[in-house]
Amino acid sequence: MKKVLVVLMALGLFNLTSFSQEDVAKVDSTATEAVSNEQAESTAVAEEATTAEEEIVAPEEKGFHQVIKEKFIEGGAGFMALVLICLILGVAISIERILYLNLATTNTKKLLENIEAALDKGDEEAAKEICRNTPGPVASIFYQGLTRLSDGPEMVEKTVASYGSVQMGLLEKGLTWVSLCIGLAPSLGFLGTVVGMIQAFDDIAVAGEMSPTVVAGGIKVALLTTVGGLIVAMILQVFYNYLLSKIDDLTTDMEDSSISLIDMVVKYNAKK
Repeated sequence: MKKVLVVLMALGLFNLTSFSQEDVAKVDSTATEAVSNEQAESTAVAEEATTAEEEIVAPEEKGFHQVIKEKFIEGGAGFMALVLICLILGVAISIERILYLNLATTNTKKLLENIEAALDKGDEEAAKEICRNTPGPVASIFYQGLTRLSDGPEMVEKTVASYGSVQMGLLEKGLTWVSLCIGLAPSLGFLGTVVGMIQAFDDIAVAGEMSPTVVAGGIKVALLTTVGGLIVAMILQVFYNYLLSKIDDLTTDMEDSSISLIDMVVKYNAKK
């Protein structure tokens, strides 16, 4: 699972790097062309003004991906890149956890039936072998409990409870980082907004007047970081809640099946 997490993070960071380099290059080339063509365009302003009201030019339609890239650049590569890193990290951990939890799901009803059939025959080793060959935390807990079968039901119950706590820790592993990304992404967005507002006021101080053009441009750039942070937080919150619900289902299954195992052990010892 660690290899899966590393691969997902590497792919995300690679896409982020190529994405930033390509878009920045496009912005620089666009700015260079605008400067070189400024004089040529200024000569045609008078002629275009006379025909502007008669001609209706259809605006160029931009795809969703192109709009996202433009907003990313307008929001500032620094803060927006940090927000995007939070998204990549949170999604990578979430996918790794989803794969782990799905693989940890066990058909406990069938497992209990097989163990009960082995214990009815008095074959303790067969019951342990069934647990060893079954993946998932429930089978691991059962195996640890069956190793103490000769010590009585009370010792089996203590072993199951102790090892169950260990398995719970493994199930919840990584959720702290997802929660961190959920809280960090909007915080970075708000920080970018504050910095952008400060820059907007600096521009006003330099201009010496309260120009709507200066204020609107700075505020727009500032608010884009907040929007990005909130979107990332909402996406990761969906993953986080799904992981919590999956862990709750596994925990309930572990507790119910452990009670059934203890009852099975009590009946087995009563027959001996």
